[in-house]
Amino acid sequence: MTDRARLLPLIQALASARVAVAGDVMLDIYVGGTVDRISPEAPIPVLRVERETAMPGGAGNVARNVAALGASARLTAAVGADDAGRRLRELIAAETRLTGELVADPSRQTSIKTRYVGGRQQMLRTDRETVAPLGADARRRLIAGVRAALADCAVLVLSDYGKGALADGVAAQLIAEAKQAKRAVVVDPKGRDWSPYAGADVVTPNKRELAEAAGMDVAGDATVVAAGRALIARHRLGAVLATLGADGMILVRADGRHEHFRAEAREVFDVSGAGDTAVAALSALLATGASLADAALIANVAAGIVVGKAGTAVVHGDELAHALHHQDLMDAEAKILTRAQILERVRAWRAAKLRIGFTNGCFDLLHPGHVSLFAQARAAVLASLAAVDAVVVFAEDTPLTLIEALRPDLLVKGADYTRDNVVGGSLVEQWGGRVLLAEIAPGHSTSATIAKLAR
Repeated sequence: MTDRARLLPLIQALASARVAVAGDVMLDIYVGGTVDRISPEAPIPVLRVERETAMPGGAGNVARNVAALGASARLTAAVGADDAGRRLRELIAAETRLTGELVADPSRQTSIKTRYVGGRQQMLRTDRETVAPLGADARRRLIAGVRAALADCAVLVLSDYGKGALADGVAAQLIAEAKQAKRAVVVDPKGRDWSPYAGADVVTPNKRELAEAAGMDVAGDATVVAAGRALIARHRLGAVLATLGADGMILVRADGRHEHFRAEAREVFDVSGAGDTAVAALSALLATGASLADAALIANVAAGIVVGKAGTAVVHGDELAHALHHQDLMDAEAKILTRAQILERVRAWRAAKLRIGFTNGCFDLLHPGHVSLFAQARAAVLASLAAVDAVVVFAEDTPLTLIEALRPDLLVKGADYTRDNVVGGSLVEQWGGRVLLAEIAPGHSTSATIAKLAR
């Protein structure tokens, strides 16, 4: 068993892990489209809007990532008494393995971050928010909610985005509550002053946050370690896990030891939320009883996966298992996806202006006829891409539900079918797609192969 393969049981153990998340939650909105001209009114690009998506951000994204990994997450945060707060409640309620208690504070506006994306390029971000400590009643309810969550959660994550949910002594009080309950505390910090995080087990700054808090340059590994040690001593921390982007992560412990985990990313598509993913993976693994070193290693792998996705994305437990087992995200087995994963992959492909082809069948016997079908599908829509980009196993009698979810541009079946008996064909044509009856290599079909074997 390789050094990484030994970690696979930890991924399986995530199903029983429970993590409490508290902090600043926000509504992340992505407005996407194409840019093909400059405005005649000013030297700015004109975005032709084609799609809009919304998801929980900040502490909400940390909780989503915990749940996507297969663990259970309990989110406690504050929102305004407004439409954005209500929309966040709906989005969180739709997530599996995630429960949320969003405290409404009439004195504040729910944080909304709207990103405008042309093709793959983020053009503009707008922020609407209140940056202030919570009102007395909201503060009391948030602390009570976290206290209740700690009854059955092994780890508390404080996700501090500097919006005020953890300000004015709330962070310190929550750490005290966790320590009294004998729970580990992981903090994603904000700002120069880390005194509110005193006594936390792990703090996870990026390079800039580490430099600001330590008051020193962190140009190389040695200075990162020195800054980590200084902050550990100053604030009685258990460890600092510094996330360094393309340079990976460095774990600095209270006993002075340190470890460097090299960056895992094969292709960087979008760094939005990568820190949230790392914090979520670290915390979820610690909740399984994993060692700090193993949890940090897996968090580094998770961060490498998520930067290859579009928008505020999540990493699934199956993806982590593939990465740990194969150490190569592009191998054939990594193409085998769950329904949730293929929906996420299709969203990224559409954002990249790719067309989606779909075929289905029973491929337990793979013969030249199947290979011919795949090659023709590639020639029709996927051009120079590999013939098969993803495989989804479904248990239903027909692929109709999956076709409705994916909305492919091209539905491919063998020419031994007729247009009338291709499942989902009429639906695909309704939304502007087409049905391709691919020619079958002469003399090759599943039924013919079985007939030969039976002779």
